[in-house]
Amino acid sequence: QVQLVESGGGLVQAGGSLRLSCAASGRTFSNSAMGWFRQAPGKEREFVSAISWHSGNTDYADSVKGRFTISGGNAKSTVYLQMNSLKLEDTAIYYCAARPGVVWAYWGQGTQVTVSS
Repeated sequence: QVQLVESGGGLVQAGGSLRLSCAASGRTFSNSAMGWFRQAPGKEREFVSAISWHSGNTDYADSVKGRFTISGGNAKSTVYLQMNSLKLEDTAIYYCAARPGVVWAYWGQGTQVTVSS
């Protein structure tokens, strides 16, 4: 099992920045990738970004490319999401996830990000 805890959410004005953190514990060595998803009110959860521990490759949703940057810490146990130039439509609950194989099997409880005008 892997436990994930997000932090760093909050209220920010449009154009501002936030940095989300996700700390993993448990069988972190089994993770092949970690990532971020988000869910806005009335919408389905959507992919935001991911990082592969094996290759170091990163992936982003088109809506956040050029504005968000994902990075990882040591021992596959920490992942960050630097969010710049935030827009109103970035308002959502952001979830950290971990993937031991091809399925996103582990999820955090989420952290609220609210972007105001």
